[in-house]
Amino acid sequence: MRGRDARVGILFAMPWIMGFLIFMAYPLVASLVTSFTNFSILRPPSFIGIDNYKELFHDQVFYKSLGNTLLYVLGAVPLTTVAAIALALLLNTKVKGMSFYRTMFFLPTLVPMVALGTLFLWVFNGDYGLLKAGFAKVHMSSPNWLGDPAWSKWTLILISMWGCGQAMVIYLAGLQDVPVSLYEAAELDGAKAWAKTKNVTLPMISPVILFNVVMGIIGALQIFAVPYIMFPNGAPARSAYFYAMYLYDNAFQYQRMGYASAMGWVLFLITLTLTLIALKLSNKHVHYESN
Repeated sequence: MRGRDARVGILFAMPWIMGFLIFMAYPLVASLVTSFTNFSILRPPSFIGIDNYKELFHDQVFYKSLGNTLLYVLGAVPLTTVAAIALALLLNTKVKGMSFYRTMFFLPTLVPMVALGTLFLWVFNGDYGLLKAGFAKVHMSSPNWLGDPAWSKWTLILISMWGCGQAMVIYLAGLQDVPVSLYEAAELDGAKAWAKTKNVTLPMISPVILFNVVMGIIGALQIFAVPYIMFPNGAPARSAYFYAMYLYDNAFQYQRMGYASAMGWVLFLITLTLTLIALKLSNKHVHYESN
């Protein structure tokens, strides 16, 4: 009977198992094998060993795109984390119509990335953009958001806040799990609003913060659609040329699938390293209820 139950269970799980093998496991193994070949799609792949990886570490465009991506991660992840926590704290209060406000702050995350890039092309346009008109109203000059290398990455970092609604919802769920008794105990000790936030709220939602930070790092390392729409070829001066854009160009513009696969695995190792660093640094700052 036990063996029969196991066979029935495996049979029910088979659609998921087949989906995982076909759409996850096979592409992973295939990309790893392809990274050791010279493969241009139109011709059969030829094995070249680790030549793709050697070329990567002598490729100046690779270093430029990687540097741009890491700078974006350093700017976007902290900023969106702070914005999402602040919004969650505001939306956790008891105010009339709160469901409406929560919906309004979450809706921007549903906008497709291509539409988002097109929208912000108009907002940040240096000639007739919405921000330029706003600066003109207060008699200030607007930066050249799209044409100045010093501002291009900051433009994308500011845009990243547009999608903080998804993390906000997760923080909001975490806030509602904080025991009210802890706030009452803090009030008895004379704690004010900031003291309660610092000593009760943030420690209690620290596992949620860790989760969102790790997911934010992974997502920021893969930024592609918005800069691809707003900054063709990473212009100006490749200041907005990100890792995923260079990987895409190698794969589909230059038809260097082997080189692009090698870039994909290097990105995987970078993502894994940054995730492990975040988990290691969290040991002393993340508090779980079981502790």
